[in-house]
Amino acid sequence: MSTIEDSLAAKNGPRLRNRSNFFIIIGVLVAVGAGVALRFITKSDLWLDEALSVNIARLPLSDIQPALRRDGAPPLFYVLLHFWIELFGTSDTAVRSLSGLLSVASLPLAYLAGLRLAGRDKGPDKSHDKSPDKSQGLAVAAVLVLVSSPYAIRYATEARMYSLVIFLVFWGYLALRRAFDSPSVVRLAVVALVTALLLYTQYWSLYLVAVVGLGLIGSLIRKRGFSPTIIKVLIAIGAGCLLFIPWLPTFFYQLGHTGTPWGNPQVPWSSLADAVIAFAGSEVHATAFLLVIPLLLLPLLALFGKAAGSHQVDLDLHTRPEARWEIVTAFAVLILGLTVSWVGGTAFDGRYAAIVFPLVVLVVAFGLMVFADNRVRTGVLIVVVVLGFLTAVHNLGDNRTQAGESAELIRSESKPRDVVIYCPDQLGPAVSRLLDGLPVKQYTFPALDSPALINWVDYKNRIDTANIEKIAQTVVSRAGNKTIFLVNSSAYENVFGKCGELGTAIAQDRDPETLAVPNSKVLEEAQGLTVFRSP
Repeated sequence: MSTIEDSLAAKNGPRLRNRSNFFIIIGVLVAVGAGVALRFITKSDLWLDEALSVNIARLPLSDIQPALRRDGAPPLFYVLLHFWIELFGTSDTAVRSLSGLLSVASLPLAYLAGLRLAGRDKGPDKSHDKSPDKSQGLAVAAVLVLVSSPYAIRYATEARMYSLVIFLVFWGYLALRRAFDSPSVVRLAVVALVTALLLYTQYWSLYLVAVVGLGLIGSLIRKRGFSPTIIKVLIAIGAGCLLFIPWLPTFFYQLGHTGTPWGNPQVPWSSLADAVIAFAGSEVHATAFLLVIPLLLLPLLALFGKAAGSHQVDLDLHTRPEARWEIVTAFAVLILGLTVSWVGGTAFDGRYAAIVFPLVVLVVAFGLMVFADNRVRTGVLIVVVVLGFLTAVHNLGDNRTQAGESAELIRSESKPRDVVIYCPDQLGPAVSRLLDGLPVKQYTFPALDSPALINWVDYKNRIDTANIEKIAQTVVSRAGNKTIFLVNSSAYENVFGKCGELGTAIAQDRDPETLAVPNSKVLEEAQGLTVFRSP
């Protein structure tokens, strides 16, 4: 009897494996297709950061640097978006599709990075770790973690630089590893180029460059000898930093005058929790908190776990070397950046952590490989992917701003030469974009400037010293016998109470009527609208 069973198993085994592989391939393709589609679909209007990015990118190239000097950001994304707009226009879909394409372009890089991580020399048990199936599995897992990530999907549908950051970090990871394999002039030049591009994209890249550089210097010291490869890579990174020198005058001016006046500093461990929640999606969605669990546990398994059987994992407190570099680098960059932000009195937002997100993707994927049983690995991966998509799908309908409601009401209620005042000015870019072509006069609090751009220079001081009575009188005077619309919010740091005082001051001349109140379900830019009819 056993002979017959063995014969049947031998005969049907390959067929079952082929069928299983077929369904796995179909599942991977469906997940990738869904993830790619989600990177180009969202119904939300552009919120402040996006509308501001588009308005800066629309300027002549010669005007982008002066505008960014007042804004506080590096220039690369704005220059790319400038040329993108010239080709495809300024519709919401057009300006966001650049980020979507960059996010899609990161997927093959994640696959290659997964292969690189899986195929690295890993010590005594080399034959097991270099298994083609396992290497391929890690690479595919990295792609699936990335393609289903609500964090990656969110910023793929946002006209900001964070998808570019993720793309460049994946590229830099591969470039660095290839340079260590063979430090040719071309490979070292790529390391220098990616270093420079990162610095010109997001200032948190400074922390990544510092951590990688210090790590390499530490390796050099531990070796107690001359390592030509490490020296050459350090020189390449240094060359990339030298390419940033032309921007330093602007950077130092921004450092002294812009900062993050929209928020307050937090202790590092609080901001670290914010980063983890951001990677999982958003605190407004319950599934994000479920996704936090594997996003925390899998990196810990990657660092401490080792399979001891098909259903058993042992913990090695000495840590495993395979993904140690990626985990330590990601953690060190976050801790360094959060500490500097706290000490320097600047705020943190989860989007800044995009600089380490590719490393997180890789270590999460590597953590899956700790399980010896392929069915367990597949099951856990399915949980991560499903939770990711369940959270990411909210991005289809989530409203990031209430600008659309405000703009619709102003269009329906206004007449030519009516006045719209934005308080604070941070509400101006998103709403004014939707009022394009409407014959109304638009001003911002506190400077009564155009709503297209924000001047962040010494922002808090200008808010604190604003003469609200005088501003209200000026607005009323400019309105004459026309209607005044006050788009306002009390939810912005350092502006508490100011907009309410402005509304009260305007109400001394004419009666207020509330048209809209802030919606608590809006993610970024809840706002109210008050109308003051002509007396």
